[in-house]
Amino acid sequence: MLRVVLSGVESVGKSTLANELAGHFGGLLVPEFGRTYTERLRRDLTLEDHYAIAEGHEIAADQAAAARPPVLIEDTDVVMTSAWATMMFADRGLAAYDSRRDAMLGGWPSRGDLHLLLEPDVPFVPDPVRMFGEPGERLRFHAIVVAEFRARGIAPVQIGGVWEARRAASIAAIEARL
Repeated sequence: MLRVVLSGVESVGKSTLANELAGHFGGLLVPEFGRTYTERLRRDLTLEDHYAIAEGHEIAADQAAAARPPVLIEDTDVVMTSAWATMMFADRGLAAYDSRRDAMLGGWPSRGDLHLLLEPDVPFVPDPVRMFGEPGERLRFHAIVVAEFRARGIAPVQIGGVWEARRAASIAAIEARL
C-alpha cells in the first residue's frame, strides 16, 4: 500500500485532487479531518484543537489503511496541522522556525510514503472556514509549509500549474512509486 499525502495552503485544490486520485488509482480517500472539525466549532481554534485534529486524522487514516487499498490518499496530515498551528499561533520570522514550532506537533511523525505539495499559484476561492486568502498571507503560509517539510527532512513533490497539469503531475508521481 502506498500512502500519498496532499499538502498545501488553502484553496489549492487538495480535496478535489485527492478525490480524483483515489478514484483514478482505485484507492481510498482520507478526507481532511481538520476542515470537518473546524466547521463544527462555534469558537476560535486553539492549539489543543490542533492536537485533536492530528489525532482524529490519524485514526481515520488507520481505519482506511486497515482495508489495505493499493493507494491510500490522505487530504493533508500532521505536516499541515503543524504548519497551521505555526501560522495561527507563532509570530516570529522563519529564521527561528524550529523554535516557533509546537514540539508535540513537530515531533508527531507523518506516515506518508509520498508527499505532494500543491503550490499556491491558482486563484484563492473564499469560503466560511478559509482564513488566509490575501496574497501575502498565502505566500507566508506556503513558506511555513515548506519550512515544516524541511524541518522533518521530507522532500515533497511540488505540484503547480493549471488543473490538468496538477492532475497529470500527481498521477505521474504516484505511478513512479507504484
